This record gives sequence, structure tokens and C-alpha cells, in this order.
Amino acid sequence: MPQVCILVLSLMPWIPALLCGVTTVKELSVLEGQTLAIPCHYEPQYASYVKYWCRGRMREFCSSLARTDDTDSVNPSDGKVSIFDDQVQLVFTVTMKGLKEDDSGWYMCGVERGGVWSADVAAFTNIKVIHGMSAANRRLSGEEGSSVTVQCLYSERYRESEKRWCRSGDWSSCVLIGSGGSYVDTSVAINDDRIGTFTVTFKKLRMRDTGWYFCTSGQQQTSVQVLVTARASTTAVPVMSNAAPGQSVASLPPPKPITKDSSKFLTLESLMLCGTFMVLVGLAIFARKMWKMHKKKAEQRHAAAMKARLTESSGEASDLQNATVVFLNSNSPKAYVY
Repeated sequence: MPQVCILVLSLMPWIPALLCGVTTVKELSVLEGQTLAIPCHYEPQYASYVKYWCRGRMREFCSSLARTDDTDSVNPSDGKVSIFDDQVQLVFTVTMKGLKEDDSGWYMCGVERGGVWSADVAAFTNIKVIHGMSAANRRLSGEEGSSVTVQCLYSERYRESEKRWCRSGDWSSCVLIGSGGSYVDTSVAINDDRIGTFTVTFKKLRMRDTGWYFCTSGQQQTSVQVLVTARASTTAVPVMSNAAPGQSVASLPPPKPITKDSSKFLTLESLMLCGTFMVLVGLAIFARKMWKMHKKKAEQRHAAAMKARLTESSGEASDLQNATVVFLNSNSPKAYVY
């Protein structure tokens, strides 16, 4: 029994850590060379506590990378990892720059509670750094005549690779980005920052621009869908004139303004129409109900008459069955029934 009590007491400090005092996303994927921001949310009671970010699956073996009480982590100059605590929104954000495949692994958002008998509250996330290509937005839309910009992201190892922008299904439409990292024509403008992004801007969308496209870097590619919507019509509706031949529109009398009296008349007319319709509906319902009642009464009268006939017939048959026949003379055809 004492051993059980000791075990329970030793586990008590870890109960807050098991109650999700801190939460974050469970898994994240990012292209090599890109920047990643990780939000870590915490409960209000931990607003004034020190927050930290470390690498590892267990707190005891977690390598600290950034802390809110470390000025170099809060205000980094060239640091790879930084941390910012927003005590109003109850979230601290960790930013990791220039990620490489070696940075893949488990990380931990933690709130330092301090003390031997007080375990930290924490949440874990698994970060996967991959190489290849992706798009910031795989589906874009814009109105005819407007412009949209597609962002194609590539990992660090493809910075020097050849970049192309193509329409899906038509290799002849591919545009090669030159050594200067840019391409411009009447319809699109393409720019490669040589860090991890090249952008494609449609200058003036046309309906025929709707379709699937893909951007490539070396052997890697990613697809993007562009949707072009029709421009809102602004054509003025022609006004028909009742002017007589030879009479200008300017000489016509101005239209009568809508006054309060005319608006009242329109409202009254609408009410009268609605009232008439409601009366007609009511009369139709009443007539149908009266017809059903009449039909029901007729059926009841018919049933009563049939019942009376059956009763009368059964009475006559009973009287004949109980009657006594008396013959006065065997030679006489007369007989009496009692």
C-alpha cells in the first residue's frame, strides 16, 4: 500500500502535462530551404510563464532551441529559430528559417512551470522537410480583365535548375525562364527570386486563360488551376421613347414623380389583391368542407335505411315462423293464421 501511494504522488506533477495545457499541430511538411511558422496555443493561466521550443520526443532529452526569456531568441538577427509570445491571443509562435532535410524530426512546444514537483506542460509536433515543388495556392480565380499571380515554390536543391511555366496538355506553350530569372510578354510576367519562389502574373485575364497549368524546376513539377469569371455587365438599358415623329425627347414632359399618395395607392391595391385571394381560398376550403359533410350525411341516411329494411325483413320472417295455421274444413281452401 505505501508503494502505491508513493507512485501516485510521483505521478501527480505530470497530470497537468497530460491535460493538454499546450496544443499545436501534430504534423507539418515544408519544402527544403523554406521558412516554417509553428503556432503553440496555451491556457490563460500560463500567460506569464516562460515558453520554449526544443527538439526531441521527451522533455528530459529535448535540446532547447529558443526561449521567451532569451533575448537572442525573441529578437534574432541571423538566427535560424525565433520565438514570439502573444499573451493577448494566448499563443506563442516559433519561426524556423532555411530548413534542411536534417531538420526533420520531433519538436516540442513547452511552458516552463518550474519547481521539482511541477512538470512542464507541452505538446509535440513532427516536422518533415522534403524536397520538390509545391504551389502557394493550387486554385486561383479572377475576373476577366483583372490580374492574378501564381506562386511556385521549390526546394533549395532546385535553385539553379531550369524553370518553366506550361499549360497542361500543350508542351508547345511552355515558357522558359531565362538566365536572368525573368520573362515578360504581353500576357504574362514571370520572375524567379533564386531563393525558393518563382511567380507567374497574368497581366490581363481572358476567358480562354481558364485551365490547368504547371510550373517545373528540373524534374519536379506542380499543377495549378486558373479560373476566369465573366466580367460584370455595365451596359446601359436603352430607354424607349413615346415621342411623336419630329418631336425631340427633350421637349417631352418630365415623368411624374412617385409621391406619398401614389405609394399609398399601390400599397392599398396590393392589400386588396391579397385580401381577394385569401377570400377565394377560404371559400374554396369552405365549399369543399360542406360537400364532404353533405356526402357523409347522405351515406349515413342510406346506411340507416338499409338497416331499417333489414330489421323489418327479419321481423316478418320471425312472425311467420311462430304463426299457427288452422284449417276449418278439410275440404275448404280457407285457413287462418294466428
